[in-house]
Amino acid sequence: MTAVEKYLFTPLYYPESTGAVLRWWEARRPFFNICVGAAGLLSLATISLIAHLLPLGGPFPVSWRVVILYAVMANLAYLLGPAADLALRGVLGDRAPAVGPVLFRYGLVFSIGLSLLPIPLAVLGWLISLIG
Repeated sequence: MTAVEKYLFTPLYYPESTGAVLRWWEARRPFFNICVGAAGLLSLATISLIAHLLPLGGPFPVSWRVVILYAVMANLAYLLGPAADLALRGVLGDRAPAVGPVLFRYGLVFSIGLSLLPIPLAVLGWLISLIG
């Protein structure tokens, strides 16, 4: 089983208890952190490169406090996944056994997209400053 299959397309997801749901989510947290962290590093590197290579650019100081705060906030937002999973299981019962993998995939894609969002914003900001 590949990492993509293991983390994004879990074939069987029928947790028996709250603890099983939480263990399922926590087993995927490192994968989430690596993906979102890599996207964030790519954003920082790209924006720094844009700031140094393009005219009207300049140094792009990034406070490590902001990076750490973003990582903490991403992990706090990650907790919404198991909370929603447990809430839906409580409301829908057996009709919601496969909601965990879907929530994980959508949350991961959203988090990666949010981490990459500074790149187009930096390019747009540079184009606006170039025109104006």
